[in-house]
Amino acid sequence: MDERIYSKNIIEFVTVGAEYCAFIERSPELEKEEFLDKIIKILPLLYLKATMLSPEEPEEDAYSERFVTENMYETIRTNLENLLGEDDSYLEVFQTDMKYSEEPLAANISEGLADIYQDLKDFVSVYRLGNEPQMLEALYVCYENFVSYWGQQLVNVLRALHNVKYSSDNDDDECDDHCNCGDHQHGDDDIFEKLNDDLE
Repeated sequence: MDERIYSKNIIEFVTVGAEYCAFIERSPELEKEEFLDKIIKILPLLYLKATMLSPEEPEEDAYSERFVTENMYETIRTNLENLLGEDDSYLEVFQTDMKYSEEPLAANISEGLADIYQDLKDFVSVYRLGNEPQMLEALYVCYENFVSYWGQQLVNVLRALHNVKYSSDNDDDECDDHCNCGDHQHGDDDIFEKLNDDLE
């Protein structure tokens, strides 16, 4: 078994990536609160699994097939935009164009999530074909894109999603780390184990 393709870290990344794509594709069937509740659990786990990768650059170039068309991308983005409604837009400071602007720039959660979906869907789809040279190439490309682009998109979007989910909840609640309100986790539990459990 080629560890460059089938190592534990890679299999776990593929698993979470496939779960993310399937969940994003189901977004038209979900209520907004249900979507928010799960996406803020998937994204940190996806980021964690991506940081644990260290793919080698393939020795030979292999054509990495693309599966997400422009129409597919736009359908995903529009579905997410419709689901999030007025909460789709947020102000972003971590953009390349920001250095040329004195004001924060508007960004969209739907676009960020669709960008992540595009890279992951292409990667997972190639991985499922079982062609090892293409799998190595797709893994390397996906990781490089994580480092240079969609990793930043993920953390930007997660910040915005956190605000959408919890800003209204916190208006009426005043609690601290010692309360028993049940709204948040306390203690020294393994957070990554908790995230894994929540995805099952």
